[in-house]
Amino acid sequence: MKRALFAFAALIAASPAAAETVAIVNARIEIGNGTPTLPSGTVVLKDGRIAAVGAGVSAPAGARVIDAKGGVVTPGLVFPSTNLSASEIGGVRSTRDDNSGSLSAGFDISYSFNPASAMIPLARQTGVTTAVVTPTLGGGGGGHAHDGWEGDGRDDFAGGDTHGLPNLFAGQAATITLADGRDQLLKSKVAVVLDLGEDGARAAGGSRGADLVLIRAALEDARLYARNRAAFARGETRELGLSRIDLEALVPVVEGRTPLLLRVHRASDIRQALRLAREEKLKIILEGAEEGWLVADELAAAGVPVILDSQASLPSQFEALGSRLDNAARLQRAGVQIAIMGSRDFNNLRQARLNAGLAVAYGLPREAAIASVTSVPAKIWGLTSTGSLETGKEADVVLWNGDPLETTSWPVAVFIDGVEQPQSTRAFELRDRYARPNASGYPPAYSH
Repeated sequence: MKRALFAFAALIAASPAAAETVAIVNARIEIGNGTPTLPSGTVVLKDGRIAAVGAGVSAPAGARVIDAKGGVVTPGLVFPSTNLSASEIGGVRSTRDDNSGSLSAGFDISYSFNPASAMIPLARQTGVTTAVVTPTLGGGGGGHAHDGWEGDGRDDFAGGDTHGLPNLFAGQAATITLADGRDQLLKSKVAVVLDLGEDGARAAGGSRGADLVLIRAALEDARLYARNRAAFARGETRELGLSRIDLEALVPVVEGRTPLLLRVHRASDIRQALRLAREEKLKIILEGAEEGWLVADELAAAGVPVILDSQASLPSQFEALGSRLDNAARLQRAGVQIAIMGSRDFNNLRQARLNAGLAVAYGLPREAAIASVTSVPAKIWGLTSTGSLETGKEADVVLWNGDPLETTSWPVAVFIDGVEQPQSTRAFELRDRYARPNASGYPPAYSH
């Protein structure tokens, strides 16, 4: 009996118990999977799922009806690469947990996840419902190094003082939901992150060529380790360049079960990434790819998806001299799956939808732009139950007061698993506190 009660309690805890039946009517509906926009229709949310979508759909009896008044409904936005929840303040090193100084592939960013981060409500309030938290290669915060390596402490990762292979890999990524009041970690170890180009060369303590040779050596070590775990434990294998923890993280990569997220920018480096994937039989995802348009056909032929910042148009470093604003449109026309991101730093996730709008201005079809911030990043990361407004999908839904690709539009309501999310943020709480002083003229004390 007790076991049955525990099982029932677990079932209640795992289900969206607070989800109600909601019908959003009189809305322009962006399906999010690349299909045409519905000029006006209804979306029904029931039991945490999307129960119905369409122009002829009626609100079920007993449902809470929200009149969108011509507003726009989209799937919840899926941010494809961020340090959200693993970092708080860029200039305060003690709040940054998105990189490792000692581990390489073995660094698991899910252990850095802070569900109480004030940045999560901020991101949710801008329409983001799911995110992929990805580590960086030591120091910095943008997943890409710029000039000024010397003296910034990052030279410590050059491998000169380490034994075996240097720290070539940034670590392992995790997927999270931004749902309030529940376990937000969806899955850890969804990818291993690796930088090529300038960052990779520096990590290898030499050149791009040295980086790729060392990467291949690490992959070979991981294969040997996978075949000989017991012998490795007894010290009966040849010396391997990475620790057991790092090798263990690379085993699913070399077995093709976990993708390698490669940060790469220059066209020639992208070609090296494709060659590495082909010869080592790896599943890869690219991030950056500012010069991707130069090798668009090769990316399409290889079926490699790209996560990009469509605002990247300036040659901010030598390896991105070919950056241009129509990179997203050119890649999409060639048949490459593209997911658009903005700044990957904690409080700027809203830039993704604005960048999608910018990509439309430079030739990307509107439906593809919506998909690039919803269903495509979901598909890239294996989140098959979210990312589009289709019957049966999770009810991650956003109602906007206008075009979501416009800077002046904001969410009216955000639903995750069918539960309407609070819109409060730390910034709003501070505004309210200081805008309403008490009788003595001072702001009220916090209630919690």
